[in-house]
Amino acid sequence: MADELDVDAMIARFRERADAVRDRPLPPVAGAERQRFVEQAQRDYQDFAIIADATWEFTDGILTLRVDLSG
Repeated sequence: MADELDVDAMIARFRERADAVRDRPLPPVAGAERQRFVEQAQRDYQDFAIIADATWEFTDGILTLRVDLSG
């Protein structure tokens, strides 16, 4: 699997997903449904963006993603 894994491409896909979530239009829902949609979009963006900002290292068969959360 390690031979087939393109980590830079994977991270780029996470950046694309983060951008897609950020730019996703709101569906025609209102009230509590709308709020749940917005909250889920925020969580999705955060999750995708964290991975998209990671640096990585592959050593002895272990992929390590490093994320700076300091600011």
